[in-house]
Amino acid sequence: MTHRIEISLKEQVRDARGERIRREIEHFLHFPVSSVRTIDVYSIDAELSGAELETIAADPLCDRIIQTSHIDTPAAKDFDYLVEVGFRPGVTDNVGRTAREAIEYVTGRRLLEGEGVYTSVQYLLKGDLTPDDVEKIATGLLCNTLIQRYRVVDFRSFSSGVSQPPGIPKVTAETRATVTEINLNVSDDALLSISKEGVLALTLEEMKIIQEYFQDSTVAEERKRVGLSSNPTDVELEALAQTWSEHCKHKIFAATIDYCDENGNREEIRSLFKTFIQGATKHVREQLGERDYCLSVFKDNAGVIKFNDDYSLVYKVETHNSPSALDPYGGALTGIVGVNRDPFGTGKGAKLIFNTDVFCFATPFYEKALPARLLHPRRIFEGVVEGVEHGGNKSGIPTVNGSIVFDDRFAGKPLVFCGTAGFMPATINGEPSHFKTIYPGDLIVMTGGRIGKDGIHGATFSSEELSESSPVSAVQIGDPITQKRMTDFLIIARDRNLYNFITDNGAGGLSSSVGEMATECGGCKLDLAKAPLKYSGLAPWEILISEAQERMSLAVPPEKIDEFLALAQKMGVEATVLGTFTDSGFFHILYNEATVAYLPIDFLHEGLPPMQLRGVWEIKKNPEPKPVVKSDYTDELMKLLSSLNICSKESVVRRYDHEVQGGSVLKPFTGIDNDGPSDAAVLRPDLDSFEGVVVSHGICPRYSDIDTYHMMSNAIDEGLRGYVAVGGSLDLIAGLDNFCWCDPVQSEKTPDGEYKTAQLVRANKALYDYCVAYNIPLISGKDSMKNDFFDGVTKISIPPTVLFSVIGKIDDARKTVTMDAKRPGDIVYLLGKTAFELGGSEFYALQGFVGNRVPRVDAVKSLKRYRAYHEAVQKGLVASCHDLSDGGLAVTMAETAFAGGLGMAVELQRVLFAGVPCDRTDEVLLFSESASRLLVTVHPEHREMFENVMSGNCFSSIGKITEETMLTVTGIDGSVVLRGALDDLKEAWQSPLREL
Repeated sequence: MTHRIEISLKEQVRDARGERIRREIEHFLHFPVSSVRTIDVYSIDAELSGAELETIAADPLCDRIIQTSHIDTPAAKDFDYLVEVGFRPGVTDNVGRTAREAIEYVTGRRLLEGEGVYTSVQYLLKGDLTPDDVEKIATGLLCNTLIQRYRVVDFRSFSSGVSQPPGIPKVTAETRATVTEINLNVSDDALLSISKEGVLALTLEEMKIIQEYFQDSTVAEERKRVGLSSNPTDVELEALAQTWSEHCKHKIFAATIDYCDENGNREEIRSLFKTFIQGATKHVREQLGERDYCLSVFKDNAGVIKFNDDYSLVYKVETHNSPSALDPYGGALTGIVGVNRDPFGTGKGAKLIFNTDVFCFATPFYEKALPARLLHPRRIFEGVVEGVEHGGNKSGIPTVNGSIVFDDRFAGKPLVFCGTAGFMPATINGEPSHFKTIYPGDLIVMTGGRIGKDGIHGATFSSEELSESSPVSAVQIGDPITQKRMTDFLIIARDRNLYNFITDNGAGGLSSSVGEMATECGGCKLDLAKAPLKYSGLAPWEILISEAQERMSLAVPPEKIDEFLALAQKMGVEATVLGTFTDSGFFHILYNEATVAYLPIDFLHEGLPPMQLRGVWEIKKNPEPKPVVKSDYTDELMKLLSSLNICSKESVVRRYDHEVQGGSVLKPFTGIDNDGPSDAAVLRPDLDSFEGVVVSHGICPRYSDIDTYHMMSNAIDEGLRGYVAVGGSLDLIAGLDNFCWCDPVQSEKTPDGEYKTAQLVRANKALYDYCVAYNIPLISGKDSMKNDFFDGVTKISIPPTVLFSVIGKIDDARKTVTMDAKRPGDIVYLLGKTAFELGGSEFYALQGFVGNRVPRVDAVKSLKRYRAYHEAVQKGLVASCHDLSDGGLAVTMAETAFAGGLGMAVELQRVLFAGVPCDRTDEVLLFSESASRLLVTVHPEHREMFENVMSGNCFSSIGKITEETMLTVTGIDGSVVLRGALDDLKEAWQSPLREL
């Protein structure tokens, strides 16, 4: 029997959730709603007595101070329309799972297999609404119909007893645990249909390679021995599809590219990854020689570097763009808990010490019409922010660094970058912690959450553009509580030496994790029927490729399995033996001991030949604004401070816990009121030491509209100068590259594919050039190559985007430098020269232009200057430092001043300029975004020592910190060209996103 327990707030208690929904209905949908009240509903499908129901309703599900409970009777009253929203069958219900555990605890008995708890929320609306209005509210705001379902009830039918609020029935799945053979001896058109209808994301060439393999007589004989025909099973085809997907195989970065530059010079590039990314790291490591601190790069879930003699530092950044476009909350939640598992599954396993997040959205104030299937950017904004918040905060991991970039081209697909760092002993049980291996005979063990339909075809779906037909099943919802329990257990198992190998169960599920692990020893034998399921009826291929979250795969020695399983049971973590690792050379999958897949490891992982691409670069010219000489630029600065890419993101950042674990030194905000924007984060992973980790990043997709080479060089420099600004050491530093690109493969849908491929080549060339020049080894990264929306009519492609993350060390965290002005009389220095480089700037964007003079990075001079600055930091000569980026000098001065609560007086005549005299204008000096510049303040008594340390570099004294709380700037001719009160500047900066 199914019981319903409805929990409502007492009448005198304010319903903050309902008030927020009411405001959003008015803001987004413009419907007249006078009030919204909410009710939480628990549908309990279990045999419970009346006394048990009373106990459950009175304690774990209800807060008696502010709530009341109703058992099997409606709580709703006094409304015009009621909308109840609950999850669709097969979608993870975290609150329902937690409620089930609470009920089991209270009743003292476990619910039986097939029993469960399912949650929904009722929204009671009052207002002058029509049924059509309510349908629009339900589908446009309250319910994501991909993962949820809803029902609308109006008060007239409810009060007359004609209609009761909808129960959300238990999650069931059709029983169809069968295996199907796929006949590939068909026409080319039929092969493509098999790929398309199965969401396999395989091209005709790839389908024909698979077809040819299964037509081989030797293969047929081998398969006959294990009871298979010459036709592939659906299990085998799905395994090949996910392994060969762009998401997992990185086919574009592994492609052979015929590249032609603007002068007609041609070059063959055999793998962008091997040539430029691995190549750069190899070069840097050779330059480092005996000082090489890279321990594990490009071969595990995350990169590993030496932190000191006792500890290693682990870091990985991932993207979760496609799922976040369909379900912002669930997609982003899965993104952060998913990347948590990467450093955790690196080497023998790392303790997680911090998260980072960078989001790219269209403006939340978007007013243009959107194609079908696309959610409003504000809904995506709020869902992503909340998903990452819940995933990080509930996992007990501080979120210490990030940013938000706005561009309306992200309306087609948002970009959701999530990063996690780990910290692990240099040696564990007498072996280097970054080393792990698998031996034939080791047991295949899965720990953590159960397998469901969520995340099926996640890897292949993410390998294509978003469209109206993107599969619902690809959406996942993570559960940080289950994952935290699992990671706590596995750290203890690690220290007890209970396993040989660990890896994340991420994209592609067991197919990917066990398939990759099998390459370590030469084979595996796994029975899918042994896998624990969220509900019965999943087909074997679904069990194999499901990306249901909170799971790790391990290789456990047989002699340690009893101790491993006993520890798991003691700590409330599910752990299941699924099979054995072998040296057979085959990926051998069974279901109830019958073979359902038998693929050679070599064919599974190496059977796909490199893709062939062509890239043709051309220089494109953008319109330039006409120069206008002005006598006052105060309004321009106010507008820049209020622009979405510059304004304060405090309303978002404050939702993330950056203090948990107690190690944060430099927070996301700093200054006299703790609201000035920090350039990087600093934290102490070992609270018994003052050694600190520094993390920063650079991202500037707007420069791609001019040249992706300079987009990449500026992203690298931005990440590095933020790192350097706070005191990061240049002697222990590493980089991570995360590429997010629009589809670069020439086709009818992408007629400019050759140009986009050339853009990709140029970005990779810059990555190599500047990482080598700056001595930054790349230790990890990821690419996401199909960030387009296409519904057959409208195509929206993101600008080519790279997030460049920087991680390293500060030897003494007490020497960390913050960006806020410290005291009146301090001298203001600008390190570096300014050039006429307004192309792609925020200043030009205000005027609706892109321009062409993109900032150029001089790595040789910049590195020399950064090293001198770092010496000044080590000697205690720097009072504050803030890097120059979006908005140029004007914005940086304003932020430094109002963060410190002190004024600043600056003379533009003193700013060093690179270029022809006619380009040297007040406008250029104020708003140019020339790279590699730092705004530094120094106490007067340190002036001589600071200038001695910086001698031989480009720097100049441009002004002073003042007691008057004004930013005053005199122009080249000596007249005041900018004067603003700090309170006004700060308000302009803080107000745009304050209410989001």
